[in-house]
Amino acid sequence: MSIDYDTTDLAIAADEKIRTFQADGARESGIFHHLITLPTYHTTALSTDNLAKGYFGDEGMLAYVEGVQRKELRQGLACVKHQAMAGSNIGDDHKEYFSGEQALKASGKDNTMNQFD
Repeated sequence: MSIDYDTTDLAIAADEKIRTFQADGARESGIFHHLITLPTYHTTALSTDNLAKGYFGDEGMLAYVEGVQRKELRQGLACVKHQAMAGSNIGDDHKEYFSGEQALKASGKDNTMNQFD
């Protein structure tokens, strides 16, 4: 769809209907209805496609650092410490219990998880 349509009277009216859709629907039906799965699916697809184009193109890993990681850090998102969110410490504790200091752990003072304080 052409960007030229975005400023037409019809598009502006449609955008306003979409903006208030959830609140209007909830008020009229007396229930709360939240359509998050559809936007989440499409956001994931779009961002993954854009990242892949840069990551496997001329930008390389910089596409990830500039387009994702720095934004996560600046917005204070917890996902920058993804090892902790995925429970790596549980696996590390298990490995250390059986292998001691020789355990190959996902976390630790030199791990990437600890560079984002």
